[in-house]
Amino acid sequence: MQFSNSVPIYLQVMEDMKREMVTGGLPAGSRVDSVRVLAARYGINLNTMQRVCSELEREGLLGTRRGVGSFVTGNWERLSALREEMARALVESYLKGMAGLGFSRLEAAERLGGEEGDGGGQTAGGQRAL
Repeated sequence: MQFSNSVPIYLQVMEDMKREMVTGGLPAGSRVDSVRVLAARYGINLNTMQRVCSELEREGLLGTRRGVGSFVTGNWERLSALREEMARALVESYLKGMAGLGFSRLEAAERLGGEEGDGGGQTAGGQRAL
């Protein structure tokens, strides 16, 4: 993982782990590697990784069972809410960037539909996407 100098490393790792949780890379209820193994995987200090895990636990995304290890929450509603939060943040970032280029929200939304290779702006159910 390449780290940005503008955002604290622990926040970048948290975002990566959250993305893994909502996309199934770290499935609900699955056991998470030890802090030591995770720190080595991310190439970060053990204390930084411990902070990541503590913050994820505080947010209700990880749970620890003494003597067993840490697990991704089995709370599907929490994971679904996280996915929606992350999606909203991406949309807002896109809209802000487009506004900086002089596009209205409607113009920005129109740019999302009809691109080659995306099903012509159609969702799986055949409805028009944003």
